[in-house]
Amino acid sequence: MDNYTAPLRDIRFVLEHVTPLSELTALEDFSHADPELVTGLLEEAGRFASQAIAPTNREGDAQGAKLVDGEVVTPDSFKRVYQQYVEAGWGAVQHPPEFGGGGFPLLVANAVKELITSANMAFSLGPLLTTGAVYLMTHHASEEQQQTYLPKMVAGEWAGTMNLTEPQAGSDVGAVTTKAEPVGDGTYRITGQKIYITFGDHDLTDQIIHLVLARLPDAPPGTKGISLFIVPKYLVNEDGSLGERNDVKVVSLEHKLGIHASPTAVMAYGEDGDGAIGELVGEPHTGMRLMFTMMNDARLGVGLQGPAIAERAFQQSLAYAKERRQGRGPTSEPGEQSPIIDHADVRRMLLTMKASIEASRAVCYANAHALDLAHSHPDESVREYQQKLADLLTPMSKAWSTDLGVELTSIAVQIHGGMGFIEETGVAQHYRDARIAPIYEGTNGIQALDLVGRKLPYDGGAFVKGVLEDMRSTADELPDSLADIAEALRDGVDVLAETTEWLGSRGDAINDVFAGATPYLRLFSTVAGAWLLARGAASARRLLDEGDTGSFSTDFLEAKLTTARFYATQILPQVHGLAPAVTAGAGDLYAVSAEQLAP
Repeated sequence: MDNYTAPLRDIRFVLEHVTPLSELTALEDFSHADPELVTGLLEEAGRFASQAIAPTNREGDAQGAKLVDGEVVTPDSFKRVYQQYVEAGWGAVQHPPEFGGGGFPLLVANAVKELITSANMAFSLGPLLTTGAVYLMTHHASEEQQQTYLPKMVAGEWAGTMNLTEPQAGSDVGAVTTKAEPVGDGTYRITGQKIYITFGDHDLTDQIIHLVLARLPDAPPGTKGISLFIVPKYLVNEDGSLGERNDVKVVSLEHKLGIHASPTAVMAYGEDGDGAIGELVGEPHTGMRLMFTMMNDARLGVGLQGPAIAERAFQQSLAYAKERRQGRGPTSEPGEQSPIIDHADVRRMLLTMKASIEASRAVCYANAHALDLAHSHPDESVREYQQKLADLLTPMSKAWSTDLGVELTSIAVQIHGGMGFIEETGVAQHYRDARIAPIYEGTNGIQALDLVGRKLPYDGGAFVKGVLEDMRSTADELPDSLADIAEALRDGVDVLAETTEWLGSRGDAINDVFAGATPYLRLFSTVAGAWLLARGAASARRLLDEGDTGSFSTDFLEAKLTTARFYATQILPQVHGLAPAVTAGAGDLYAVSAEQLAP
C-alpha cells in the first residue's frame, strides 16, 4: 500500500510544456542538458528514489534519529542508502563542474529533489541543507575556502548545515547573541548555542560544515551586526585530511511531531573550551545578506516538499480507493459493495489532490526556471526580469505549496477513513511529516509579509501588473475548446488585480496591508497555479488536435485537460472568498484584546 512510483510523465510534461527546459538548453551554460540526457537522468533518479529510498521511509519514522553517547545515530537503512546516493552523484547535479558538479539547471535538479523528497522527506533534508551550503559558498566564500570544502561537499562526502536560530531569536534573527572573537591569526572563536539545527549532527558523513551566524565584538545591533562563519565539525589539515575535533557538539535532539528520522539538534559552540574555531565568510557584518543566498535556495527546496509529500500520499490514497470496498456505487448491483473510488466525494478528494499537486509543482518549477534564466541568460534585461519573477514566486512556492502539502495529506487520511488514523497504514506519517514545512525556513506568515512588503512594490507596482497581463494573455490565447478554463482564469486574474490594487493603495496604513497578506498570498498563488495549468492544457490540446502526441498517450493528455478544467472551475473560484479577507483591513484583528480572547 505504501509503494512509490516516480511521476516521470507528469514531470516531463512540465519540463516540456509548462516551464520549457528548451529555453535553458539554448543557453551556453546548459547546452549539455539535452532532452535525452535529462530524460535518462530523471528515469534513473526515479528508479533510485522508488526502489532504494522509498522503502526506508516507514523504517526511518519508526526508528528515528537517536543521540547515543553524544553522537547522533540515524536509522540503519539511511547509511546504506546515503552511500548509494553519494556514489551515484545525486548531490552534485546542479553544482559547478569546477568542483565536481554536473552543472545542470536548477529546474532539473529540483525535479530530482522532488523524487527524493517524495521517497523519504526526512532523508532528503540532509542533502537539501548541504546543497544550500554549497550554493552559498560558491557565491560568497573565498577561493581558499571553496577549494578546501566544496569538492567533498559537492560529492556528498561532507555535509553542510545552516545555524541561525537561538532560543530568543527565531524569526527575529537579528536577536542572535552567539559571539565570534578574533584570535589574531585570521580565525575566530565561536561561542553560543543554536537550536532547531536540521542534521546538526549525524553518522552519514565523516565531516559536517556548519554555517553559523554570530556577532563580532564591535557589531552593531540587529541584523546589520551579524557575520557568517564556517565552523567545521573537524578541523581540516593543510593536506585536506581531517584533524582534531572542533569545540562543537550536540546538546540534545528534539522530539518532534514528524520527520522523526531527521535529527533536529540543539548545538553548543565553545562549551568545552575557549570556543569553536571558525572562518569568516565575506566581509564582517554582512552575514544576514549572505545567508539569504542559502535561505532562498532552501525556501524553494522546502516549497517542493509540499507537492512531493502530497504526491506520495496521493498515490497511496488512489491505491486504497481502488481496493477498499464500501457502500453501493452509482452503477453497482443491489447488495454489491463498490470500490470507494466509485463514490463522487472520494473522486472529488482524489481530483482535488491531483490538480493541486500539479499546480503547486508547476509554480515551484516556474520558480526554478526563472532562477536559471536570471543566472545564465546573456541579456541583462532578461536576467533582471527573471530575477524579479523568481523573487515574486519564491514566497508563493514556499508558503502556498507547503500549506497545500498539509491540506492534501490531510485529505489522504480522510480517503483512508478510520484506517487513515491508524499508524500502521502509513498515511498518517505523511500528514505528520508535512506539518513542519509551513514553519521552517521562514514561517508562511513571514513569506506573505515578504510578498506584500517587498515584492509587490517592484517598479512601483508595474512589475506585478505586467505579470497579471501575461496571465490574461494566456487566457486570451486559449482555443475555443478551452473556453471554460479561459473564462475562469480571466475571472481569477480580475480578482487578483482588484486586491493587488487595494493593497497598493494602502501605503499609509501598512497594518491593513499586513492583515491581508496571508489570504493575498493564497489568492495570488491559486491564480498562478491556474495560469500554469492553462499553459499545460493549451499544449495538451494542441498535441491532441495535431494527432502527434509524441511520448505522451492520448489518455494522459486528456487527463491533463480534465485536471486543468477541474482546477479552473472548482478550485480557482475560491479566490472570491479570499478577496474580502485581503481587503478587510486590520480593524477587527485589533478590536479584541488578549484578555477578551481568553475563555
